[in-house]
Amino acid sequence: MNLNQCQAKCLKNCSCRAYANSKLTGGGSGCLMWFGDLIDLRKPISNFTGQSVYIRVPAPEQGNKKLLWIIVVLVLPVVLLPSFYIFRRRRRKHKEKDGEGNDKSKDSWLPLFSLASVSAATENFSTQCKLGEGGFGPVYKGRLLNGQEVAVKRLSNQSGQGLTEFKNEMMLIAKLQHRHLVRLFGCCIEQGENILIYEYMPNKSLDVFLFYPKKKRLLGWQARVRIIEGIAQGLLYLHQYSRLRIIHRDLKASNILLDSDMNPKISDFGMARIFGGDELQGNTKRIVGT
Repeated sequence: MNLNQCQAKCLKNCSCRAYANSKLTGGGSGCLMWFGDLIDLRKPISNFTGQSVYIRVPAPEQGNKKLLWIIVVLVLPVVLLPSFYIFRRRRRKHKEKDGEGNDKSKDSWLPLFSLASVSAATENFSTQCKLGEGGFGPVYKGRLLNGQEVAVKRLSNQSGQGLTEFKNEMMLIAKLQHRHLVRLFGCCIEQGENILIYEYMPNKSLDVFLFYPKKKRLLGWQARVRIIEGIAQGLLYLHQYSRLRIIHRDLKASNILLDSDMNPKISDFGMARIFGGDELQGNTKRIVGT
């Protein structure tokens, strides 16, 4: 048996640790194999020309590393894809929840006031600052840090008008600009509060001068005609000349505010409705306004 045959025989046996050719009498050769742990008890001798022993060593680790990478490449997507899906789903849910609170502010195109600043402007919504109360909720007089006087309209939880009307009013007035429409400075949407901040009208509303005997005398015919003309100009703007065709649907004396010079300004657009450019009539399921 030659050396190659001896090597093949050793490799077939998992317990074989070493092999060597053994010289036999008569010129032949055999195969010696070692099993179990090998211990070398010999001392090295110079110029030793004895027989060679071939020790079997473990297979190279390169093949194992290659196999490991194959397993990682196959298993990693299986683990990561479901995790990524779950992460995206949870993130989408959080965005939707956050969006519920932010939709109103996105649609408003208005400056946002903090609740702390509004509370400070109205002395924590004190009764001394209260101007009145309508279907929307109480209205307060306030003073901002820059000294500007404002009217603060606060949505009440028991209000007949809800978030839909609040959002409608906020969106419409933000897009409309006319000298006979009340000006909206901003809004506050924080901690469950829904508040609109308007310019302050020192002479309150038209109904005060029309229906209160003491105030009625102060409103002469010349002032009445000027107020009527101003209201008509505001309505004409809403119906024909604004970017949107707006039907107010709740026009009454209490929704006509008067500035320091008794100039009228149309307010309260919670019930208003937008018409298309060619629309002349529309249907509604609710009986509202005037």
